[in-house]
Amino acid sequence: MTDRVALIEERLRAALTPESLTIVDNSVAHAGHAGALEGGHFTVHLVASAFAGKTLLQRHRLVNAALADLMRQEIHALSIQARTPDEI
Repeated sequence: MTDRVALIEERLRAALTPESLTIVDNSVAHAGHAGALEGGHFTVHLVASAFAGKTLLQRHRLVNAALADLMRQEIHALSIQARTPDEI
């Protein structure tokens, strides 16, 4: 696990207490891409009760808020799959 993945996991677990969390580092696929040196490319798959009753936009805002400080340098691109336990 990379330091960036560990930071993302730490923030998401603290903020959303997910029942399931998978983080995929896609950075290697974007080597040479503008901005790639400024941060990594990641996909997060979360299952959390915190998403219940929330729209897709609200769910993404919760994830982005949890990672806000990392978005400045550690994360360049983020793909989010956010579901409730009832949706899996």
